[in-house]
Amino acid sequence: MKLILLGAPGAGKGTQAKRLEEAYGVVQLSTGDMLRAEVASGSEIGKELKAVMEAGNLVTDELIISMISSRVEQDDCAKGYILDGFPRTTAQAEALDAMLADKGQKLDSVIEMKVDEEALVGRITGRYTCAKCGQGYHDEFQKPVKEGVCDKCGATEFSRRADDNEETVRSRLESYREQTAPIASHYDAKGMLKTVDGMADIDEVTAQLKAILG
Repeated sequence: MKLILLGAPGAGKGTQAKRLEEAYGVVQLSTGDMLRAEVASGSEIGKELKAVMEAGNLVTDELIISMISSRVEQDDCAKGYILDGFPRTTAQAEALDAMLADKGQKLDSVIEMKVDEEALVGRITGRYTCAKCGQGYHDEFQKPVKEGVCDKCGATEFSRRADDNEETVRSRLESYREQTAPIASHYDAKGMLKTVDGMADIDEVTAQLKAILG
């Protein structure tokens, strides 16, 4: 199973990818994690990436495709993988198509998690976590049973991500619309795009994904 999960920041892609990993024995491939791992490995690609990033330059599509090409050949990808955070542009989607074709592979599914942007702003800006154990909460949807006390570990200190403010969230959503949303059109034209309701309950979203994947 080779899958791309599309969706705006905060749509819940990471949460669902972890569930699909467990259900199908596939691997979630996050480009951010891959970049860090490749640099740490000291491989030839890793050395190139390190030089580019240390110079403050953007990593080219060619380098990212080369990294992904190497990664998907590792043993843990034998049952399949979920691409998270890539492709981000139509050009990257086309390069990915070509790379997979060279390997005699193709994507099985491209699934977009549809969300209501206004509701998503509220979902993201209301998030906070226990500073001690990392348990997640929300101002509206998931409050601690006892106000100010973590349900899991009893700590009383909480934190919020600095970028979970309304201005930053709206900026990230705008970038997604401009750059990444056209990818959906690319795969839709190929008859590959499926959608699920990303605003549904977490278990319901998982059920919708499994119904598509079989």
